[in-house]
Amino acid sequence: MTRTLLYIGTYTRPAPYIASSNGKGIYVYELNQDTGEITYLSEIEGIDSPGFITIDQSKRYLYATSEVWGWQEGTLSAYAIDPATGALSYINKQPTLGSITAYASVDKTNRYVLVANYWAGKSAVVFPRRDDGGLAPARFSVEHSEPGAGVDPARQDKSHAHCIQTDPNNRFVLIADLGIDKIMVYQLNAETGALVPNDPPFVKLSPGAGPRHFVFHPNGKFVYVIQELSSSISALTFDGASGKMEVIQTVPTLPDGVDHDSSHCSDIQITKSGKFLYGANRGHDSLVIYAVDENTGRLTYVGHQSTGGKIPRNFAIDPSDTFVLAANQDSDTIVTFRINQQTGELQDTGNVAQVPTPVCLKMIVV
Repeated sequence: MTRTLLYIGTYTRPAPYIASSNGKGIYVYELNQDTGEITYLSEIEGIDSPGFITIDQSKRYLYATSEVWGWQEGTLSAYAIDPATGALSYINKQPTLGSITAYASVDKTNRYVLVANYWAGKSAVVFPRRDDGGLAPARFSVEHSEPGAGVDPARQDKSHAHCIQTDPNNRFVLIADLGIDKIMVYQLNAETGALVPNDPPFVKLSPGAGPRHFVFHPNGKFVYVIQELSSSISALTFDGASGKMEVIQTVPTLPDGVDHDSSHCSDIQITKSGKFLYGANRGHDSLVIYAVDENTGRLTYVGHQSTGGKIPRNFAIDPSDTFVLAANQDSDTIVTFRINQQTGELQDTGNVAQVPTPVCLKMIVV
């Protein structure tokens, strides 16, 4: 009998850009695979504001950033996952060489953990993994030192790296930089962990777009980036041999007539089937739904779904493509929706869990 475990990162410390910080650390829940209800299992304290979490390919280890306002340097913490109970046990942590660490991911070979620092310091950092799942000190880093795009003076004063992932073949590392309106592209040296600028080294997005998060289509041919400042999603082709990308379409995340100054995008997810794409709007408090053409990569609008709460900072699709769980940061709730397998539309299941200041959701099947 398989189980679907849900790990929830929360804010535990105040910051000027969040309304509250009621969390205690990382919470562990179990998802009912039939109903979508989530049930509390455990929690682990002793970590400051785990604003983003990621789980390795073996499902044995979890890594969490500490996003703390005022710290000159963030941290990345490693935990072992008990496969029987889902409980976490602390291993170790390392400094991230930058502040407001916004994102973490594990490469496809489980050799490296990558982080993006939003505020200052190194833009991206590569940590080797130890045999016990713990983190060795940072081995390699890059810094985007070019001037900010400046279209939004408050958010684009300089580089602000916000997302970092390898491509499906583990040959390239992409970094979405909100401050310079670019997705930077690096070649990953699998032996050393070094990031070597690709040729071309980036793809330029629309001025003032503010690229935040991105996902690859399961077929590896397309990348979808959600743009926080312009409330839009861009579809790009991706050449797995060269790392070259090209924008083929940009679509809105908000309904017609809604002012994008009143709402800012957060997260983006795609179903494992590759059929449906979802993006979150903070302010409008909704998920936009698009159908995906797997041959062309283009998107067709399906609709919007209220998240049933305030400020959906993050959301997750369960591993079976059955449910979408929305983390409403400012209303302390996680709401479960069922995916219509024909249209991609979302149906409210009525399942609402009270979780303090939820900001990141990750699920695994054990």
